Amino acid sequence: MADKFEELKAKYQSVLNFIEQQQNANLQNVNMEGDKLLIRAAAPSQDVKNKIWDQIKLVDPSYSDLIADISAPEAAAAAAAGGAPSVAAGPRTYTVQAGDNLSKISKHFYGDPNQYMKIVNANKETLPDPDKIKPGMELNIP
Repeated sequence: MADKFEELKAKYQSVLNFIEQQQNANLQNVNMEGDKLLIRAAAPSQDVKNKIWDQIKLVDPSYSDLIADISAPEAAAAAAAGGAPSVAAGPRTYTVQAGDNLSKISKHFYGDPNQYMKIVNANKETLPDPDKIKPGMELNIP
């Protein structure tokens, strides 16, 4: 298990370095969750969060061996405080990757694969059949 951890950590080292180089970004945790590397970090803005995701996708577009929990608490706090309306105030979006299913996406966002109906209900127009999600689809994550 330690070998797998070191292997995955080395694979995603450029992402870890990128997070540490961002002003006000905070790398909170790097660990194993099952057979996947877990990276938990806080970004100072939605823009930085998106750049971190871009770095992840540069390393591995499917990131099938990674769980990335990247929050942008300052952006969420500003929206909650009644700042100017912004896209960040709405639900999150997720681009479906190859190998995804709704249970997997639900586990990623909610920590529980059985919460997938939240995603189904938030995407009724774009998701007529929950068993037929395709890579590239944009899903709203409530």
